[in-house]
Amino acid sequence: MSILDRATLEESTLADLHAIASELSIDGYRRLRKGDLIDTIITRQGGDVAAAAPAADEEDEEGGASRRRRGRRGGRGRSGSRAGNGEADEPAEEESPAPAAAAPSDRATRGRRGGEPREEAAETVEGVVELLPNGSGFVRLSPPEPSDADVYISAAQVKRCELVNGDRVSGPRRPPHRSERFPSLVRIDTVNGRPAEELADRGRFDDLPAEFPTQRFELGAEDPTLKAVDLLTPFGRGSRVTITGGSWAGKSHLLRQLAEVLAAQEDVSVHVALAGVRPEELSEWAQAPVRPAAAVSFAASAEAQDNAVELVVDQARRLAARGADAVVLIDSLDGLHPLSARKALAAARKLRDGGSLTVIATSAKPLGGETTVIALDATLAMSGRHPALNLLASGTLRPELLVGAKGAQVITKERVKAAK
Repeated sequence: MSILDRATLEESTLADLHAIASELSIDGYRRLRKGDLIDTIITRQGGDVAAAAPAADEEDEEGGASRRRRGRRGGRGRSGSRAGNGEADEPAEEESPAPAAAAPSDRATRGRRGGEPREEAAETVEGVVELLPNGSGFVRLSPPEPSDADVYISAAQVKRCELVNGDRVSGPRRPPHRSERFPSLVRIDTVNGRPAEELADRGRFDDLPAEFPTQRFELGAEDPTLKAVDLLTPFGRGSRVTITGGSWAGKSHLLRQLAEVLAAQEDVSVHVALAGVRPEELSEWAQAPVRPAAAVSFAASAEAQDNAVELVVDQARRLAARGADAVVLIDSLDGLHPLSARKALAAARKLRDGGSLTVIATSAKPLGGETTVIALDATLAMSGRHPALNLLASGTLRPELLVGAKGAQVITKERVKAAK
């Protein structure tokens, strides 16, 4: 368990502090006020074991009188506290939105006094992370649908492991305590198949070595434009792709088609960011198989569009750093500040001995630094002639790494024919 500073502990909820205290084997932690509990955790992390016990003993004497005074003065007692994965004799600081799971009987899970749970063998679980707005989350055992078997993850664990939606984690769980709705994750052992400790030592995403994409995305679609893209402008895991062209060239339509095809790929996490699109397109994407993770229309400010894209790209960067393959589709880069647009596109890369982040974005023209440019011809698209691919303005950098030497020769021959 990593060392937590006072600022991090003060931001944590009471339920999270109790989970940390349990991991540190602090006696009587449920009877401590939040401030005293933070002091005790800091002391225990520093290795001064002897200093941790007196805090609980002192609170033993004061705690009973304090609770009695709160009862006389109308403070919220056990019956007035909110149900959640928190303690019943304190107002819960966060509440799980799903229905309560059946709690085990007190006789089976609690000792004779003190309300502490008996030691039980922890069952290891594995599932997909879904975060809540309050910073905590759940391990969904049967994603994407929630169930009563899902396991609660404290906000402190989310922050400590920098979890994002879509991470696959494993670790031991404990049964719910009294007044808790769900079992809780005791600790996180693995993230996306890698040991949590190993991931913590991987370093910053931007410092990890990158290499050109070698694993191609095979689209396998019947649509003529998708077929042309698959054959003549291939891209792979870690590519930086722009779909360019004038108004009404079909850029947004092609991006939606790619989102649906890529979402069916194995072991790929697909994320969509809409920045500066038409209101009607917001509605269309909301009904699409892949729903946007962030969306603002063209009426939004450049700052709002920057933030929408940055939020999604940052989440995908963390997935890639953990060894996952993530794809971010952006429509579009045109309304962003130029620096924000370049940063979003530049985030894409294939990490050596790691995961990948692929960025596919619509734009009026190439930004520079792309590994694949898919240029669409508005005249062809508006006249109904498909594929509406402008092959001379399109291309893939080092296509032989994706389609082999023969595939690269086919692309060259088609470009020569288009030039005549």
